[in-house]
This record gives sequence, C-alpha cells and structure tokens, in this order.
Amino acid sequence: MRVTFLGTGSAMPVADRVQTGLLVEAAPGDRAPLLVDCGAGVLHRLSQTDPGYEAVSTVLLTHHHLDHVSDLLALLKARWLAGEERLHVVGPPGTKALLDDLLSVGEFEYLDGRADLSVREVHPGSEFSLAGLEIEAFETRHSKQCLAYRFANRGGDAGDGVGGGADEAEAGDDKAADDGDADEDADDTAGSDFVFSGDTEAFGGLANFADGARVLAHDCSFPDEVDVDNHPTPTQLGETLAGRDIDRVYLTHLYPHTEGHHDEMLDAVGRHFDGDVRFARDGLRFEL
Repeated sequence: MRVTFLGTGSAMPVADRVQTGLLVEAAPGDRAPLLVDCGAGVLHRLSQTDPGYEAVSTVLLTHHHLDHVSDLLALLKARWLAGEERLHVVGPPGTKALLDDLLSVGEFEYLDGRADLSVREVHPGSEFSLAGLEIEAFETRHSKQCLAYRFANRGGDAGDGVGGGADEAEAGDDKAADDGDADEDADDTAGSDFVFSGDTEAFGGLANFADGARVLAHDCSFPDEVDVDNHPTPTQLGETLAGRDIDRVYLTHLYPHTEGHHDEMLDAVGRHFDGDVRFARDGLRFEL
C-alpha cells in the first residue's frame, strides 16, 4: 500500500499546505487509486502525481465540511474534460444529497450528466472494498458526522517497512528516504494497516480502532495553548494513544496556529505515546 499526503492543511490556508486529501494506492503504481477527501487545492496536487487526477475514479469522503469536499466538482469537471467518463463517490449518510445539491446550483447544472456519477453511502461499522483495499469505517467525534477509516490490502504485495513503520519519500521521488533499518518481516497481514482519523477529538474508541495499525494519520489541528472543541491538542492526543500498538503517527489537518510550535507539539505527544510521531506535509509519501 502506498499513501500520499496531498493536503495536510485546514480551512485556514497557509502557503505550503492545501486542504485535506490523501491518495491511497493498493500497490505502488496502481492505476486505480483511491482519493480520500477532496478539499481546496487537492486537484492541483493530484496533477503533480503519477497517476494524476485522470486515474482517480473513486473518492472516499470522511465528512462534508467544505475543506474536505470543495474540489469535488472541480475534479468532476477536470475528468470530464480529460475524457474520463465516471466518478464514484463514497461517504457518510448525506453524501448523495450533497452531490445533488451541488449539481443543482444554477451555474453548475451544466456538469450534471457530464460523467457517470454514482454515490454510495456507508455507516459506522461498515466494512467494504474500494480500489483493491479492504476498508472499515468508525464514527469520530466532530461537529458533524465524520468517519475514520482503516485501510488494509489483504491480497497485494506489501512494501518493505522500516523500523519506524514505513518507507517515506516525497511524491514524485522514486527512491524512498533511508530513515531506518529494513524490516524483513513486513508482510501484507496484521500490522500493515493504515488508519486515517478524519476530523475528530482524541478519544479512546478511536485509539482502539487504530490499535495494531502500522501507521495512523490523526487530526492535530492546534497546539496545547489553544482551547478547542472537535479537534485534539497534542497532549490530548498523546494521552489518548498511550499504550496503543501503533508504529508511526502523522499529525495532520494543521491550522496556522501550529506554525512555529512543531517541536513542542511532538514533545507533548511523545510524553505519553512512545511510538514514532511526525508531522505530515503536502507531497509526503510512505509505503507499507
């Protein structure tokens, strides 16, 4: 499995982070990858990847906040103009109504029918397959219904993991960074899963959902000094993940408030959680 962070920012822009989006490939070079969320700027980031937006025929949404869906129609239009004929969108209840509403806006109605658009709604506890991946959904704690997802590639070839949990590189760089000793026991069974939290507070149920995964990408929107609901601070996240068996955690969904506070945020998580903790950044890619 290969995961590329397309966007690691939030609803408040910073220069080097666009809004939320991840590209998940069942195997490196997969020509039918899965796009998870599609916030503003994600379409542009997709154009910088191989396979590019032309290959993305399936989108999985965590929830319907604007910073997670605002490039959906832009993706639909770009694929139509490129001659691609279908787009499948999967997400929590209300996803069909979201697409219907977007396509009913007068200035956007011309996009309706330009592609074979299909929608599937999934619920907490759902287990389903998309793009060669086995996926399980779990409800998070956010200001509107949001789903975390656990991804497993039960039938594909696993990449060579490292001691910290994954090979890491920049998107577009075919050579993984050397950030640990090769794990010769890496395989495509237990321990090779990837979990994406979506937007959420830190809480024990979600930590249990991610327990045993190789990599967790978790919302960590603000430093400790910001009093916030619906998102965790690093201390809250570290306390919640304490004792869980997760090799590596990437902090993502970063508001501008986190700028200049990365070291102290890593320290705050690390005081409670003893796994490898890093900041996600746009273009970062890892393989499991």
